[in-house]
Amino acid sequence: MIRTILVSKYIQIQGQFVRALACGKIVVSVGKDEFEGRPLSHAPKPASHEVFAVS
Repeated sequence: MIRTILVSKYIQIQGQFVRALACGKIVVSVGKDEFEGRPLSHAPKPASHEVFAVS
């Protein structure tokens, strides 16, 4: 399963889920590397502006 993690305030990494850690973080694999971070638990925020459809 592909998961997205936050490794810092501005950096997200998406990769294959490896394992969950007791502290609430998860580990994902990207190629030969593994990264640890907080799982992204919500949908990404929309752009800084809103678009409304008018019919």
